[in-house]
Amino acid sequence: MESDKVVEVAGLHQRYGDFEAVRGVSFEVSAGEVFALLGTNGAGKTTTMETVEGFRPAHAGTVRVLGRDPHRERRRIGGQMGVMLQESGLFPELTVAETLDLWCDLIPGARPRDRLLERVGLAGQAAVRARQLSGGQKRRLELALAIAGRPRVLFLDEPTTGMDPQSRRATWQIIRDLAAEGAGVLLTTHYLEEAEQLADRLAIMHRGRVELSGTVAQVLAGSGDRISFRVPAQVAVAELPRLGGDPPRITATGGGPAATYTLPGPLLQQSLRELLNWAADRRLELAGLQVRSASLEDVFLRIAGRPAAEEARR
Repeated sequence: MESDKVVEVAGLHQRYGDFEAVRGVSFEVSAGEVFALLGTNGAGKTTTMETVEGFRPAHAGTVRVLGRDPHRERRRIGGQMGVMLQESGLFPELTVAETLDLWCDLIPGARPRDRLLERVGLAGQAAVRARQLSGGQKRRLELALAIAGRPRVLFLDEPTTGMDPQSRRATWQIIRDLAAEGAGVLLTTHYLEEAEQLADRLAIMHRGRVELSGTVAQVLAGSGDRISFRVPAQVAVAELPRLGGDPPRITATGGGPAATYTLPGPLLQQSLRELLNWAADRRLELAGLQVRSASLEDVFLRIAGRPAAEEARR
C-alpha cells in the first residue's frame, strides 16, 4: 500500500563549514495536511526548507519527497512539486497573463490560466505588467505559478508576506482548499496567527533543532492560561496573592507594574475567583484585567528566549 507521507525528514543535519545550522531535525507531512515549520531567526528553518525542496543535499540524515531524494531525483518528482520561494524571479515586463502562459506551457496538464487567475484573485490584473503589481499581488502571482501544475506536495515559504488582511485570508482559504484536494502543504511563516489558522500540525525550530511539534492544541497544552492586570498603586507587589501556588510575574508598563499569572487550564476558573475575592475584600479595582488562553506567540517567545547556555547543555 502506498504511503500517504509526501514529505519525510529524519535526523537531518546541515553544515556550513564548522557551523552546524541544522541538528537532527525530523518531521513528516501527509497528503491532505498543512504542516507549518516555524523558527526563530537563525533557527535553520530556511536551510531545512531548501534541503526538502531539493536545492541542496543533506549532510546527514534522510529527506524524502514522494518517496524519493529531492536533490538526486528531482527530475522524477519535480512535476509533482509546487514551490513558492520567499523571493521568486518574475519577468518585470511580462503581463500577469503572459507570465502564467509561459509557465503553463512548460507544465504538462497545467490548470487553465483563467481559472488560476480567478483562484488567486488576479483576474482583473491579467493585462498588468509584473513590475506594476503591488507586493501582495506579486505573491499571489507566485502562488498561481506554484499551483499551476496541480502539485501533490506544495512548499510555501512566507506565502502571505506583503498582503493586506483581506488578501491574506483569501490566500488561507486557497491553501485550505488545496489541502482538501489532497495536496500535502509545508509552509513557513512569521505570522503566528497564520500558523494557528492553517496548520494541522507544526514544528518550532530554535538553534537548529525542533523544540516542539504536534497539533496546535498539543503545542499549547503545556503553556497555561493567563490572568493579568495592573498592580493597584496602594498594593505592594509582595502583597499580591499566590494563584495556583505561584506568585505573579511582574513587568513594567507605561501605566505602572503589571502582574501576570500563568495557570494550568483546570485552575483558571478557581484562580480567577480567588483573585476577584481578594480584590473585593480590599475594595480594589484591577485595572486592565485580562483573562486569555495561551497563544502560539507565548510558546514561540518562551522558546526564543531560551538562553544559549541552556542549549549548550542539551
